[in-house]
Amino acid sequence: MEIIIKPIITEKATNDSEIRNRYTFLVRRAANKVEIKNAVQKKYNVTVEKVRTQIYGPERKTKYTKSGIQRTKSNIKKKAIVQLVEGDSIDFYNNL
Repeated sequence: MEIIIKPIITEKATNDSEIRNRYTFLVRRAANKVEIKNAVQKKYNVTVEKVRTQIYGPERKTKYTKSGIQRTKSNIKKKAIVQLVEGDSIDFYNNL
C-alpha cells in the first residue's frame, strides 16, 4: 500500500512551500517519519531534511431526518509536513 496518499495543496500549504521550502502530504495513518521520508525521497527525487506529523481526529456530525437522528463521523487523517534541503523543490503542477 502506498504511504503517500496525496499532496495537500491549499493556500497555507502553498505559501509554506514557497517561503520555507516545506511541503504537506496526506499520508497513511500507520506510517512513521522514517517511512514518510524514504517515500518522499524516492517518489520526488529530493533530499528531506525534517518530517513533522499531525494526526487529526474524526469530525462528528448530527443529521436530523424523518427517521430520526443520524450520527456520523469521518475517518482519522494523518498529515506530514516535509522540509526539504535548501535548493530542492517539488513541482506538483508539471504533470497536469
